Amino acid sequence: MISPDAARNVVGIIGNIISFGLFLSPVPTFWRICKQKDVEEFKADPYLATLLNCMLWVFYGLPIVHPNSILVVTINGVGLVVEGIYLIIFFLYSPNKKRLRMLAVLGVEAVFMVAVVLGVLMGAHTHEKRSMIVGILCVFFGSLMYFSPLTIMGKVVKTKSVEYMPFFLSLVSFLNGVCWTAYALIRFDLYVTIPNGLGALFGAIQLILYACYYKSTPKKQKQPKDVEMPPAASAVPGNTVGSGGNVSVTVER
Repeated sequence: MISPDAARNVVGIIGNIISFGLFLSPVPTFWRICKQKDVEEFKADPYLATLLNCMLWVFYGLPIVHPNSILVVTINGVGLVVEGIYLIIFFLYSPNKKRLRMLAVLGVEAVFMVAVVLGVLMGAHTHEKRSMIVGILCVFFGSLMYFSPLTIMGKVVKTKSVEYMPFFLSLVSFLNGVCWTAYALIRFDLYVTIPNGLGALFGAIQLILYACYYKSTPKKQKQPKDVEMPPAASAVPGNTVGSGGNVSVTVER
């Protein structure tokens, strides 16, 4: 008989692998940026949002806040590195106006995180209180990121076409949400369950829409330049866990 802790670790490792795939999904977009040496019309907002989400989840998973959550730390730590690389590339090939805006947002995020860390460590002296405060912040920001697919789903229904909703990205986002929801339910963690449960729900709706409108999608159309969709991972536990903010995908999840 497998113990709950062992089962949770296995599910968490699988979740790490899936979330890692979600974090890497924008690679074609950034390869294009590097080749063109220009960010064109791409926006840094999804990656800035994912960076903040990952920072919050890393803090949440630390033993001083929420013990026995090392797998939440590992995947979101990887997410921090990956998103950092994306933002460096974006910064290098952006005009000055976009660079200044990025620096301003990063500054606000840094001040916010310092305030959260100091406030939690100095104002809350038990794991329960610390987990609650940081968990609520993670749920709030993670849930906001998971609501972003509503726009693309509305477009699918309106146009009766799934051209702008890549099947693979929808499938991986659904699996990511299911995996991290299962991880949170084995040893119940409300703050991981809520955002990832939403991710699984929206991923399932996307797959249902895909099944409904795949046949009515025009087969011969000029491919769109790029598509903005969340990884959910970005809701990793969230983006992520997962995985995790929006991701820019050259229609090619």
